[in-house]
Amino acid sequence: MTARFFFRKAGPVAIAIVLLSTARAEAQQSMSDVLSFLVTNRTIPTDDFVRDEQAAIATRDTISKLLVLELSWLPSSSGGGFTYRLDPALGTVIRSSDSFGPLFTQRSLVSGQGRASFGVSYSSTSFDNIDGRSLRDGTLVSTASVFRGETVPFDIEAVSLRFRSETMTLNGTVGITDRFDVSAGIPFVRVTLQGERIDTYRGRQLLQATGSASASGLGDVILRGRYNVLLVGASSGLALGAEVRLPTGREEDLLGAGRASVTPRFVGSYEHDRVGVHGEVGYTFGGVSEALSYAGAVTAVAAPRLTLVGELLGRRLNGVGQLEETTLPHPRLAGVDTIRLTSSGEAADRLVAVAGFKWNVASTWLLTANVLRPLTDVGLNAEWVPSVTFDYWFR
Repeated sequence: MTARFFFRKAGPVAIAIVLLSTARAEAQQSMSDVLSFLVTNRTIPTDDFVRDEQAAIATRDTISKLLVLELSWLPSSSGGGFTYRLDPALGTVIRSSDSFGPLFTQRSLVSGQGRASFGVSYSSTSFDNIDGRSLRDGTLVSTASVFRGETVPFDIEAVSLRFRSETMTLNGTVGITDRFDVSAGIPFVRVTLQGERIDTYRGRQLLQATGSASASGLGDVILRGRYNVLLVGASSGLALGAEVRLPTGREEDLLGAGRASVTPRFVGSYEHDRVGVHGEVGYTFGGVSEALSYAGAVTAVAAPRLTLVGELLGRRLNGVGQLEETTLPHPRLAGVDTIRLTSSGEAADRLVAVAGFKWNVASTWLLTANVLRPLTDVGLNAEWVPSVTFDYWFR
């Protein structure tokens, strides 16, 4: 590895900038190793190794946690596409609702005793920004040096990161009683990362580091239970639910949280004629971060075989933090400040809009298609996130 030095006089101060020739992280390293390499491989001489290391580690951990949270959040079927109940007057089992229910928001109706389903969902996401900062255009400043009184740094290190994920989830639901059902989701995830780090000194650019990695395998398995505590009419009511995520995904490859989590939920639904309103609130303990989650959905039966859905999904994350820039005086060079990208410990609110439909294509085959759009800049975001699910319900 070679080094080149650039000098600039600032009155009595001489500043030496060390630019290293391109370093590369090998693809066989884990996702976490490559991300750490790209974020921590700094060359601007700040003369404060401790703060450099702390800021780099905080940035790396925040990005890693946000990616794992996105992979764990969606896709995740709400279940209950077909719901059944015993009609005492007819002495036979009939559908509880003409609606196929929400997309990701839970509803109070359960599947019905002895009813079961099996499904496969697929989602592909290309992340392009984090906390309102672009990941791809080279403007994510990692470290910079600026003369006090000037607005533009004379030396900037910027990182470009291209994250892409593909998730296929096997879903299953079984009705234990007319008021209680259980479900499971087994996700298989593929994540790819490509990145580079560029140092720009007075307009002159040097590619400092590149790295790429990919990982695929089992994600964190999801187990759910839902109990209808109050049934109002045929299809409205209240339910209690719980979700457990098992740490089955490899943490070093960002396929899983590395810790189990539990999320108890309270669910409410109101359906009248062709329109339904559904809501839920829950709190996650364990995993990457404790979080308050909430969701609301409106469903409309557009045709006997078609339900249209609009939803809002929200989370308040604790302990993940948000990326922010901090500016501190250089410890040795008078009149020079150092800018570092690091992470705050503040809670963050995330809000996503969802639109889609559920279509009964034939018999008890159900096709679900939807697209998500972030409404806030918090966290790791993609402009649009499409997903599709096929479910088969056993009669």
